[in-house]
Amino acid sequence: MTDLFLVRHGETVWHRTNRYAGSSDVELSHRGRRQAATLARWAAAAGLDALWCSELRRARETARPCADASGLELRVDSRLNEVAFGQGEGLTAKEIRQRFPRAADAFQTDPVAHPLPGGEDPKRATSRALASLEEITRAYPQGRVLIVTHNSLIRLVLCQMLGIPPAEYRRSFPSMRNCHLNHVRVLPGQQAALLQLNTPPLGAWAASGETAERSGS
Repeated sequence: MTDLFLVRHGETVWHRTNRYAGSSDVELSHRGRRQAATLARWAAAAGLDALWCSELRRARETARPCADASGLELRVDSRLNEVAFGQGEGLTAKEIRQRFPRAADAFQTDPVAHPLPGGEDPKRATSRALASLEEITRAYPQGRVLIVTHNSLIRLVLCQMLGIPPAEYRRSFPSMRNCHLNHVRVLPGQQAALLQLNTPPLGAWAASGETAERSGS
């Protein structure tokens, strides 16, 4: 069995206005860097065998302190990049609704069947991410692997692994908190069990008023 720790990157500079980042290469905020440092303290003592991240800046900036703390090589895979939101990139949910009201309604109803205009097919994004995860589990059949990736992609992957209809990813997993642990145990035959969801890495944030993340990526 392989233990995968799927982690959303730290908070970005677009967080306060809740803009859809998708494939946009935005950086971490000051708070995001503090979150990454907390995750790194967990990584140093977590007994990890490998560390992977998406190629986007916010994921790499989150994962780099973990690599430094754990002594592991940071491996980058573009298949772990966030779902691209097309013409919705850089916009808030309100701005998307103003510019594309019909598309926004369809996206809210079924974000998989109706991605935002010009956006990536979520099924294709899920397939690329799962291909990466399957390679990782084969390489570390008894390992513990930290994977720093993105909001929508994690939710889509969890749905696929757990047998939840992909169209339900926003309702089934309404929040992926920045730098929190989503622990999935992958068993032989790629069967999966979700052991932890949105768990603070050191138990430090639960008492500090850390709030659930919003819909941006």
